[in-house]
Amino acid sequence: MASSPLAAGVPRQSDIAAHAGVSEATVSRVLNDRPGVSKAARRAVLAALDLMGSERPQRLRQRSTGLIGLVTPELDNPIFPAFAQAIEKALTLHGYTPVLCTQMPGGVPEDEFIEMLLERGVSGMVFVSGLHADTTAPPDRYSRLIAKRVPIVLLNGYSADVEAPFISTDDLVAVRLAVQHLADLGHERVGLAVGQVRFVPVIRKIHGFRQVMEELLGTGDADELISHSLFSVEGGQVAAAHLLERGCTGIVCGSDLMAIGAIRACRDRGLSVPDDVSVIGYDDSVLVAFTDPPLTTVRQPVKAMATAAVDTLLELIAGAPPRHHELVFRPELIVRRSTGSGPKVIR
Repeated sequence: MASSPLAAGVPRQSDIAAHAGVSEATVSRVLNDRPGVSKAARRAVLAALDLMGSERPQRLRQRSTGLIGLVTPELDNPIFPAFAQAIEKALTLHGYTPVLCTQMPGGVPEDEFIEMLLERGVSGMVFVSGLHADTTAPPDRYSRLIAKRVPIVLLNGYSADVEAPFISTDDLVAVRLAVQHLADLGHERVGLAVGQVRFVPVIRKIHGFRQVMEELLGTGDADELISHSLFSVEGGQVAAAHLLERGCTGIVCGSDLMAIGAIRACRDRGLSVPDDVSVIGYDDSVLVAFTDPPLTTVRQPVKAMATAAVDTLLELIAGAPPRHHELVFRPELIVRRSTGSGPKVIR
């Protein structure tokens, strides 16, 4: 009996097929290096092997096309691992090897990561919610990379001072979707719990919140219904507590983690979600469908944004002239059970 190219402990061909989106027969042909498989399908199978932690059979191993630096914030927030995985998968499909650089409080700063990546001769870099999203951070680090002709793409945090392509979720639409949902449910006093105002996505969400609150609920000065804190469970709890004190029966949060904290703040006051207060998150990160209650949230189109970021980067690597533009992706409202009909105003 011929031996299988898959060793013990390696995922089954059915698992690889499911991950790659191809048939088991295609997986078998790729693993046995047989003809009759398109380049795209072959890349998908090999990428699935890589992402599932399996070694490629010796005869299928090939030299990486090159290294790509992927700089992300800390991975405690589930949305960042989601972006990292989607970008890594897209890069692997094109034969590139991602080098993940994770920023953590007190850890290696972004500038040092950039220098490390340059020393390793990366072909390009992708920045996810990096210092480009912080309006108080100088853009010099990115300008220097552009001057050195290093292809870069930046996600979520447009800057007019960086002559590079940006990929963003439409924050104005995100807030509109959330507030519209709460208004349709009968909520008249809606609050916004977000991070610090120096960040571009926060600035855009605030702008959208002011517009939609006046348009839908006739709230001329919505600033008293905005509460700033950290993008964390604890931050969401603090921000939501302030909004509850201001009589809000609906709370729109800047992240799913903040929304979980908002639910905690409601329960600390003996309030039920959604019977007394409705809470909406942002991201649709992993597991929020299984929170108590399952979280209504605004979904970032992670896969589409990751694909666009990689495609744009590869065009730059291939010699396309860099363009200063922003591709803006529309988010989607995912309704679950943390939102319900608006109750009487809390006193």
